Amino acid sequence: MKLKAFVIACLTSTSLLGAASAFAQDNAAPVGPVKNIVLVHGLFADGSSWQKVIPLLQAKGYHVTAVQNPTTSLDADVDAVKRVLAQQDGPTLLVAHSYGGMVISQAGDDPKVAGLVYIAARAPDAGEDYPALTKKFPPAPASAGLQWSADGYGQLSEQAFVDDFANDLPKQEAEAYYAVQQPIGKAITMAKTTVAAWHDKPTWYAVSTEDRTINTDLERFMANRMHAHTIEIKASHISLISHPVEVADLILEAASESK
Repeated sequence: MKLKAFVIACLTSTSLLGAASAFAQDNAAPVGPVKNIVLVHGLFADGSSWQKVIPLLQAKGYHVTAVQNPTTSLDADVDAVKRVLAQQDGPTLLVAHSYGGMVISQAGDDPKVAGLVYIAARAPDAGEDYPALTKKFPPAPASAGLQWSADGYGQLSEQAFVDDFANDLPKQEAEAYYAVQQPIGKAITMAKTTVAAWHDKPTWYAVSTEDRTINTDLERFMANRMHAHTIEIKASHISLISHPVEVADLILEAASESK
């Protein structure tokens, strides 16, 4: 246990030490058949956005992989997830944040996928126009800060990122997260999924009640439509960073119950 605690301490920030130690105390193997968890990030981010959640899952004995999506097109991102799924040995839980929900909805029909977890994530139906769906709800403020370069790549302005995307992080932490923002390809804004794996797979959803990037009522609508087991977290869009313990708890519940 001393060695394990040391590893966790190396991987997590000081604020997470107590939580990680509590997760590791029982030193138990995963409860259900799922041993693998694949994490899919959203737009304006990369795989490092899961850095606080990963050690909490690893402390429970799960094999965890964070996909590095190129965020150039939906097809490219789905291919990236499928490559990671091909490397998994046995049943796997797919977890996504934000736009990553579209990616796992498309890639989630893989026979290895035992369940789907959406963290403040998009969950369109097959062939659904997601931008049109968002227009049924008041616009989220972050969208006004999306800026496009001449060569067709978009990113959030610093103000929109700090105030509307990561609005419940300390400013210094939000600025550090902004520094690793990954531009997005314009093709993503027009993409439609051809599969909605949530029709056939057990599904969980974490709504962010202080979200300024996806309308909270839209999140509730998508979760309800999927008949997902749903929790609400008083968090910004990036609950996986500001509330990693609650997010990890939901993922662990899904992993233990997926078959």
